Amino acid sequence: MEREESSENSLHTIAIILMCCGAVKLLHLMGVITVDDKADDDLEMTTVCHRPEGLDQLLAQTNFSKRELQVLYRGFKNECPSGVVNEDTFKQIYSQFFPHGDANQYAHYLFNAFDSASSGSIKFEDFVSALSILLRGTITEKLQWTFNLYDINRDGYINKEEMTDIVRAIYDMMGKYTYPALKTDTPKQHVDAFFQKMDKNRDGVVTLDEFIFSCQEDENIMRSLQLFENVI
Repeated sequence: MEREESSENSLHTIAIILMCCGAVKLLHLMGVITVDDKADDDLEMTTVCHRPEGLDQLLAQTNFSKRELQVLYRGFKNECPSGVVNEDTFKQIYSQFFPHGDANQYAHYLFNAFDSASSGSIKFEDFVSALSILLRGTITEKLQWTFNLYDINRDGYINKEEMTDIVRAIYDMMGKYTYPALKTDTPKQHVDAFFQKMDKNRDGVVTLDEFIFSCQEDENIMRSLQLFENVI
């Protein structure tokens, strides 16, 4: 039983790290992390399909400084001249980080979490708001964002079918480096352990409050949420 619980805790710690690591790798791809550039007085507003909100508004809505927002925008614009990222492009970018596996399904779930308005595209505001939470948000904000990633149908609950889909997507993405090797019943075992730990009232679904409470009890999950706080 302790081995199953340890395996399940490790899986969800890995899932959170992968989520944050993917965001960090996107920054690296855009040249944001290593950039050494002069800041402009404001966001550059070139001719694009979507013009982002003003700098002052983004300053108020995120945990980034003026310079950080300028550098983030420059990197976003370089990779996405149209000002938006559709799902296919997002999958192509994300798949580069996991060449030994199939990241398509996990990238689909991650794209939907970034696309909070369900518009079918990620704008700069969506991108920077999510990064602000993942890198600089409070523990509660980070856990709520993670919950929304797992809550695929956005009904306010995580059910066993959704959790099974997430677990399979993680294994597919890790590919041949998945350990232990995926067996037919492995996703079910992880999902059963997840619900044993988090479904406090045993009603078959996990609520946001149950999810946050259970994660806060886990030291490994708490540490994983703080790994990428100073990457920018």
